[in-house]
Amino acid sequence: MTTKSKKSKSSGRFGAKYGKSVRVKLVKVETKQKVKQKCPFCEKLGVKRLSKGIWKCSKCNKKFASNTYYLN
Repeated sequence: MTTKSKKSKSSGRFGAKYGKSVRVKLVKVETKQKVKQKCPFCEKLGVKRLSKGIWKCSKCNKKFASNTYYLN
């Protein structure tokens, strides 16, 4: 079983299976979606992604639907 290293980050779980460019794009998307983002209602950093397109703000407790991977 493969393990992730510092260089391959979260895409290390795939090994060499899909090629480098695909794994690099995956790391960019995953790092962007796991960061807390700005809430469109209260304008504070606190929105986390619950699942595909569903977001929840920890500050104002609003749950809303928006973009799939990250907010604009």
